[in-house]
Amino acid sequence: MIIGKSVFENYTYVMAIINLTPDSFWHESRKTADDVLFAVEKAVKAGASVIDLGAQSTRPGYTEVSADEEISRFSRPLEFIKANFDVPVSVDTYFSKSAKAALISGADMINDVWGLTHDEDMAKTVAEHNASVCIMHNAKTPLSGDIWHPIENFLKKSVDSAISSGVDKNRIVLDGGVGFAKNREQNLELLNGYERLLKIGYPLLLGTSRKSLFGGAAEDRLPQTLESTRMAVRKGVLFVRVHDVAENVKAIKEEYDRIWKKL
Repeated sequence: MIIGKSVFENYTYVMAIINLTPDSFWHESRKTADDVLFAVEKAVKAGASVIDLGAQSTRPGYTEVSADEEISRFSRPLEFIKANFDVPVSVDTYFSKSAKAALISGADMINDVWGLTHDEDMAKTVAEHNASVCIMHNAKTPLSGDIWHPIENFLKKSVDSAISSGVDKNRIVLDGGVGFAKNREQNLELLNGYERLLKIGYPLLLGTSRKSLFGGAAEDRLPQTLESTRMAVRKGVLFVRVHDVAENVKAIKEEYDRIWKKL
């Protein structure tokens, strides 16, 4: 997969979460324009391969903010990051207006938690800027019964929309949407069978970092997050989107070392 000038393949890479919101569920990820450079520097030094900027919380029960508010939150931080670091930057948004502003300002990728379905102009906007895109599964109502058909069908339709709009197939990554429109049992089923999504034909991104499917409080969920990252390595997932960069980079390296020793 290509993001910006970087090619990612044959490994599991870390995408670092940098939230520019006052209400994201994990307080340690919340940053402002004043401290974002320090946070990015720390993430890059710890081994992050991509930075993911979020200007809209998508925690359960979140209150949506407008595209204009998103843009006001990420514009300066994005400008600072691109001026000081040579690292691909993804912006987390489902508004094409926000996506356009981000891409004009130098963002390399759009991470859309509605998989190009919330805004009919999103796929076209990504294509016009030759950007990369993460297409995540989501639904307006919780899934029931078999989860695999609706997830796979949604992702296939969104990929078709992206390709028909002109998005480069080498700039697409898919996310099964752990924690979105699924109950705890469904999230665990998705996680445990995540490699099934590879048959769609695109690389995968996994986002489980400190999420509620692991139970308990967010501050106690790092061990389970790291185990899901090790699982991602075994399942051939290309990216894990995480809060704790150093710990996840270490877990990935250890898992590859363990696999290579077996060969």
